[in-house]
Amino acid sequence: TSVGTEFQISGEEANIGRWDADNGIFPDIDLDVSDPEAKVSRRHARIIYEGGKFMIEDLGSTNGTFVNRGRRLIPGNPHILSDNDEIIVGKTFLRF
Repeated sequence: TSVGTEFQISGEEANIGRWDADNGIFPDIDLDVSDPEAKVSRRHARIIYEGGKFMIEDLGSTNGTFVNRGRRLIPGNPHILSDNDEIIVGKTFLRF
């Protein structure tokens, strides 16, 4: 995947990670193609829509989740997202 690829978020939750048929992991936002070094965990993070707000939550990933180059998110502690926030999962950059 390259610059300009869009991932649609439908529903109240979208999982971010890498596809793994052997273990039955099929993330809504599959970064397998854009993560040649495998820095994104299979179950890395998830975007949650609740109470009219979008949030991102790290799922205990190996290489962390960051928003706007701030501190690494604490697993299980959702962070509210705003339009155009930069999300970093592993070494992959996403724009919300």
